[in-house]
Amino acid sequence: MERTVEAFVAAYGAIGYTRASDASFEVGSEKIAIYADEFARPRHAARQTRNGRWLSKLGKEADILHKTLHDLEDGLYGRVAVILRRPIQRRRR
Repeated sequence: MERTVEAFVAAYGAIGYTRASDASFEVGSEKIAIYADEFARPRHAARQTRNGRWLSKLGKEADILHKTLHDLEDGLYGRVAVILRRPIQRRRR
């Protein structure tokens, strides 16, 4: 797979994600943010939790919760390049 933001958008699109206009919390939706470096290469992704915070996996370390997407910007992860959303998938019993 090509390692570009657009390739990641296409891959997430295959499982129902579309571009979102912003990172605000929406009841009934799940959102992810893709971070990219200055060369537009994807570096990281974060997922919005059901309480509106963001969850990130930092390599082999534990998952961390952060209030905003900007908490991880710059440095190692770059900047938020795109926000994607999809309706929350209900689990069948």
